[in-house]
Amino acid sequence: MSLTAKTPTTAPGTTTVQAARTATRREYLMCPPTHFDVVYAINPWMDPSVPVDRDLARRQWADLRDTYLRLGHTVHLVEPQPGLVDMVFAANCALVADSQVYGARFREPVREPEAPAYRAWFAAAGFGEVFLPGYANEGEGDFAVVADLILAGSGFRTDPAAHGEAQEFLGRPVVSLRLTDPRFYHLDTALFVLDDDNVAYYPPAFSTGSRRTLARLFPDAVLATEADALVFGLNSVSDGKNVVVAQAATDLIAQLAARGYRPVPVDLSELAKAGGGAKCCTQEIRR
Repeated sequence: MSLTAKTPTTAPGTTTVQAARTATRREYLMCPPTHFDVVYAINPWMDPSVPVDRDLARRQWADLRDTYLRLGHTVHLVEPQPGLVDMVFAANCALVADSQVYGARFREPVREPEAPAYRAWFAAAGFGEVFLPGYANEGEGDFAVVADLILAGSGFRTDPAAHGEAQEFLGRPVVSLRLTDPRFYHLDTALFVLDDDNVAYYPPAFSTGSRRTLARLFPDAVLATEADALVFGLNSVSDGKNVVVAQAATDLIAQLAARGYRPVPVDLSELAKAGGGAKCCTQEIRR
């Protein structure tokens, strides 16, 4: 992945033959939603007055886990802790690259106890010491890895200073992007990585300068509609070919199929009540 702008291979409106997509086996960390609930409101999606069906949430989560297993990926599980109702959202726990773990420092105090629980898992799994950040960051909630490049979000949760800190620790270039719509409070609600060369995103979620940056880096990106963004269509997980995506994101699913990807729809409607989808539940481990 180069930091220089790319040139589209065809003019707008022309028909292209998509290259064959290649799936890469991935390694994921997940946390069962044993204690999942919505008991506070720290994003626009959360409403404690709306009941949560815990049994349905568990079934939906299990289907997501089983989907990854069917696709040939490895899934590790961290033990859920009582009282940590958002611990199911494993993506927020860290950013892992080259077996280095840049830990999370949650902005919301109610979620801070999740960080040591995940650090303990990484230590027990042989990753050694997890980097303790000096600035607020919520792991892959606001970081996305595209080949050797890291896209980093700020505006609502992650301190922009964490972007530089992650770059120094991980030794990978970081591109800062500013989110401006509180409905898309994490980068992973507004953008996801398709493969080593491309992403999908919802442009109005970003500042003007960030949109220009994304357009220069990814001129052939898949651009999502507001309707698909609002059903967490961009909170998706791709292995380069198979894209695990919210089943309600119908326009996005059609776009992905047209580009040669294989959409794998899932329903995580109960977990969406806390503002999360497939990616929020999925921490990628890059060794």
